[in-house]
Amino acid sequence: MSTSNHPFLPRKPSWLRRRLPSGADFEKINDMIQKGRLHTVCQEAKCPNIWECFSHQTATFLILGNRCTRNCRFCAVAHGPGEPVDPDEPARLATAVSEMKLKYVVVTSVTRDDLPDGGAAHFAATIRAIKRKVFDAQVEVLIPDFQGDQNALDTVLNAEPEVLNHNLETVPRLYKTARPEAVYERSLVLIQRVSTGKPNIPPKSGLMLGLGETESEILETLSDLRKAGCRFLTLGQYLQPSKNHLPVDRYVHPEEFDTWEKAAREMGFERVASGPFVRSSYHAADLYRHTKGIHAI
Repeated sequence: MSTSNHPFLPRKPSWLRRRLPSGADFEKINDMIQKGRLHTVCQEAKCPNIWECFSHQTATFLILGNRCTRNCRFCAVAHGPGEPVDPDEPARLATAVSEMKLKYVVVTSVTRDDLPDGGAAHFAATIRAIKRKVFDAQVEVLIPDFQGDQNALDTVLNAEPEVLNHNLETVPRLYKTARPEAVYERSLVLIQRVSTGKPNIPPKSGLMLGLGETESEILETLSDLRKAGCRFLTLGQYLQPSKNHLPVDRYVHPEEFDTWEKAAREMGFERVASGPFVRSSYHAADLYRHTKGIHAI
């Protein structure tokens, strides 16, 4: 495992190039999302897996609007004042889940620091609406930190999602650069509260590699996650969404992702997805259903 700080990176390596699937299934999902007046993180965050996921009739839904009240320097989601909460959104999303015949659903949101509960009640309403509409659906939520509000976290946990995901994103030294409005320790406490408060709901978290972190920093961060009770882990390559975002420090070779997966498993993580194209919700159902880590190249 190695790290570097190149002022100029070479062109994107071969393992980060892929064909872009399209066709009838892709268009079908896109049409359903537009018809339901819904948002997906796939579209808003310019996820490199969007073509593949849409073509396989999967999507990660983005609730509470498409503008974030924070401005993380790695993220392509728009930021600005939040929109009014749409009380009909949970029902529309549940209808889309039913029409798409999804059995495993990932729901995330923009960060809404402007709301008293950070949007926790809306998360809970969405989980319950999905499970009412599709009784055997499994729901994973990827939540913000709710500014450390225990009651907000409990609101989401009491709706009984199958997995509670909250990403650290990077190592603590890079927080001021990459996500200045977040607090590393606060996120660890959130994961620990999930682990101790609802042991039947596995806590999940993820890191982007390639932002300038060192090997020792990655190891320390993974150790912090395990001490907090994190059970599922994703590791993926950071890709710069635009020239206005943080530059990529280095491209991590797939073999190094394999090495990190092995190290994480040895630390005690139950499920690990580690690879250049891995994102927090990519193949999430496979990770939950005890499938071996995903190497998406």
